[in-house]
Amino acid sequence: MCLILLALRPDPRHDLVVAANRDEWFRRPTAVAHFWEDRPSILAGRDLEQGGTWLGVSRSGRFAALTNYRDPPTHRAGAASRGALVTEFLAGDADAPAYLRAVRQAVEQYNGFGLLAWDGATLGYMSSRNGDVQTLAPGLYGLSNHLLDTPWPKVREGKRRLEDVVSRPFGTGELLALLDSTAEAAEEELPQTGVGHEWERRLSPMRIVAGDYGTRSSSAVILKRDGCLEFAERTFDAVGSPTGTVTERFTIDRRQRASASS
Repeated sequence: MCLILLALRPDPRHDLVVAANRDEWFRRPTAVAHFWEDRPSILAGRDLEQGGTWLGVSRSGRFAALTNYRDPPTHRAGAASRGALVTEFLAGDADAPAYLRAVRQAVEQYNGFGLLAWDGATLGYMSSRNGDVQTLAPGLYGLSNHLLDTPWPKVREGKRRLEDVVSRPFGTGELLALLDSTAEAAEEELPQTGVGHEWERRLSPMRIVAGDYGTRSSSAVILKRDGCLEFAERTFDAVGSPTGTVTERFTIDRRQRASASS
């Protein structure tokens, strides 16, 4: 993922609302969101190169997602796959803070990342760059390729749009729509992350269309207080045109959650 927007308990009806864009090279093989045959409780897209995922949910109501931390000089070609961090949380039963504390002990295995995990009661966050595990309070959050709530233009605009969406009746369609902005940031607002001015500009929109690299998919997740989970994923081709939308809706299996917490 390269942009994750979250509203934690924005109103009495919703526990967690997520809108997120995944940016990646189009040559990297990927499966659209589905329930995995080898781990049938997981609903997520899948990276067919390493086998993990960037964002997903489980039938027990768990959610996790991550973004890469953009710092080219520190990138290591042989590092472990960060997608496994999302997969293992979704398939496991540890509470979010405990899982993130365990990940913190192994951050040297991975290139830089920010990781969000929801266990059905608590939303946790950690970055490999500072190691702190945070338990997040109700509110709006945004994560791109830096630390949580770093005020890059896409993060600020995304949070503004999400706040507007959750202030009125909404569904996954409205969440996907808020992500669909290809407007570039103003020159004076571009971050400096070591990729050069031209790439900073091309990477600045909420939804990126940049040839061989860009937003591959947009995802929306709604976890309601009554136990209903709604999920949608819209995929795009290299010219930015939609190629399909996957939607799923199911009731969270509270027996799995109770078993995991016992």
